[in-house]
Amino acid sequence: MNNIIFGPIHSRRFGKSLGVDLSPSKKQCNFDCLYCELDPAKTMGAQEEVLPVEKIVEAVRVGLAEHGDIDVLTITANGEPTLYPYLGELMAEIDKIKGNTKTLILSNAAKIDAPKVQDALLKFDEVKLSLDCATQKCLRKLDRSHKGIDVERIKEGMLVFRERYKGPLIIEILMVKGLNDSVEEIDALNRYLLKLHPDRIDIGTIDRPPAYAVQPLSYDDLLTAARRFDASLPIYIASRKRADMKPSYYTKEKILETLAKRPLTREDIDALFDAQSQKRFEMLLEEGVIAPVDTNGVIFYKKR
Repeated sequence: MNNIIFGPIHSRRFGKSLGVDLSPSKKQCNFDCLYCELDPAKTMGAQEEVLPVEKIVEAVRVGLAEHGDIDVLTITANGEPTLYPYLGELMAEIDKIKGNTKTLILSNAAKIDAPKVQDALLKFDEVKLSLDCATQKCLRKLDRSHKGIDVERIKEGMLVFRERYKGPLIIEILMVKGLNDSVEEIDALNRYLLKLHPDRIDIGTIDRPPAYAVQPLSYDDLLTAARRFDASLPIYIASRKRADMKPSYYTKEKILETLAKRPLTREDIDALFDAQSQKRFEMLLEEGVIAPVDTNGVIFYKKR
């Protein structure tokens, strides 16, 4: 039972998180992503090993009792959590014991067009869906999706779910060098995300050893990719690569020009701006020319 629960893990965006693994015995997934930190495994359309709801609920109960200050229960899996066939029933039971603790799911969205999956996701306080690709060619090559999974059905399912779901919807894009960082792929994602209107879009890259021989983007390349998206989209660069950057000199005009193209977090500003430029930034902030905006727990700074 103990291997169902893992953590707690401290997250700046979600607080103190306790993980709930719906597939602790092995990888069970409808994707075999090139960047996955788990070993390669054949894809599947349904779980082959299914835990009883009661066993998971009891593990959650014990975990919450041991860690009384948990902010969020993060439902995940060694693979894809929406493959768990009793997800809706599980969340109904967890709701009875979680108290004020929020629930979050991390899903690849491959089954988001299924009404039963949408009904289950509606029970979560926050939903985070992956969308690495907006084209079928990219989905097959990068995410190595199970047969029958179609990116257009994923996109349409997300739009329907967005209309139904009242909580924060977060989209995660993991960028891999030479696969989904092209102008064509980014523009396709941009066009779709302007229709979806998620609460936040996290763009990251590989930061753990991947299953296959693929390469991460540098922070500079991530920033370039982020700037290709429409400035109205709430994009957060979720990368540990900032430390590789050498801060640069920015005039007041260049700071404002940069923020007009893409709102930045404090982490981005620390990575991009040298000491003098950061002083200019603080002056512009005090003058009210720059404004902070809270986007689902992440503070962005943008030009007024």
